[in-house]
Amino acid sequence: MPKRALIEHRPWLLASIVAALAFYFVQDSVLAEIWRTAIKGLAVGCLAFYAIRRANGTNATLIAAVMMFGALGDMGIEFDFRLGGGLFFVGHLIATWLYLRNPREHHAVSQTALAAALLVGTPLVSWFLSGDAMVTLYAAALGLMAATAWMSRFPRYRVGIGAVLFVVSDWLIFSNLGTFDLGVLPDYLIWPCYFGGQFLIATGVVQTLRHELAEEDDQLP
Repeated sequence: MPKRALIEHRPWLLASIVAALAFYFVQDSVLAEIWRTAIKGLAVGCLAFYAIRRANGTNATLIAAVMMFGALGDMGIEFDFRLGGGLFFVGHLIATWLYLRNPREHHAVSQTALAAALLVGTPLVSWFLSGDAMVTLYAAALGLMAATAWMSRFPRYRVGIGAVLFVVSDWLIFSNLGTFDLGVLPDYLIWPCYFGGQFLIATGVVQTLRHELAEEDDQLP
């Protein structure tokens, strides 16, 4: 029954998962580059359509835009690293706007400290791994996105952890740019960490918005 419900009511989520699995197994294959790139973009692109179909309002539009820029970045980076990074940079700024619009009312000291660590540590670690100033500038936006996600009202065990997974996936990418050799780990972990992070972010935000909409409907006379 859960599988049937997924197919009938959340087809974009199912399509996203299928595309993500397909890309993981074909990314090093002899499949034509244009097809690999299209499959890659489809994985997160479907999350954008999921957000639009399952939620309404400005917050839903913003999370859909975040996922769409993620999908464009996924495809762009296959042709030019700077193009992909620029598209992701814009996505991080939109995500930061979304999270700042939705602050959490109360913050534990430990959670605030973790957000500060993400804000400062993300660009610092990125510089250590890559030694590249432009990568570090990009990572500043990445760290801001992760920190504000952690401090937003959206569930930390989905959206917050999803943002952290995004950071980890980028750190794995940056390790390939510098002298810090992680062996084959980036090859196996970049895509699962990245897609898993985006999936948690999209579903965490959308399900929060849907839950709030249902509560509002219940309160109507």
